[in-house]
Amino acid sequence: MADSDYESVICVKPEVHVYRIPPRASNRGYRAAEWQLDQPAWSGRLRITARDKKAFIKLEDRTSGELFAQAPVDQFPGIAVESVTDSSRYFVICIEDGTGRRAFIGVGFADRGDAFDFNVALQDHFKWVKQQSEFAKEAQNPAPGPKLDLGFKEGQTIKINIAVIYFYYIRNCTEQCVSPYGAISWPFGYSKSKQFAKLPVSTVPVRRQ
Repeated sequence: MADSDYESVICVKPEVHVYRIPPRASNRGYRAAEWQLDQPAWSGRLRITARDKKAFIKLEDRTSGELFAQAPVDQFPGIAVESVTDSSRYFVICIEDGTGRRAFIGVGFADRGDAFDFNVALQDHFKWVKQQSEFAKEAQNPAPGPKLDLGFKEGQTIKINIAVIYFYYIRNCTEQCVSPYGAISWPFGYSKSKQFAKLPVSTVPVRRQ
């Protein structure tokens, strides 16, 4: 099953009321006080589901789960869901019947907390949609990172330490000397002498006895 076919549930409210609303006379917004709130046209359960980038507000029968109406939501806030101007518990949603016909209805919650959850669920979904869109753009056009400059600056110097092993000759020994690392044999047949020998590590093959 493709990701676009997967539908997740992002909010469920067991009680919601539906109201017939008068046409909006001006751009001042809808007012729930004009809806005859004591006479809802329908009551049931509300579920918000998400499929890919789109959300769906579904009004269903509490017992059977039969769908009463559905409002597809492409963006929020937007024309599909609008808050009223005189209450935080009521909204106007645009329902569709699948054939292209639309109608605006009022929905309301008895509990203010349910209305808050409804609002936040839609906000969170479309915040996620926006983030996914930004991530996709960044993946297609990755921003170049800072260029690493490993060159020497003018006047800059470095110091290199080369390790040296010091050998001390032991008088009356036969081609053997002592170093800080123990007794070792003289390489290449060096003759016995009281002279102090300083030989670079890189030129002295050391053989332990």
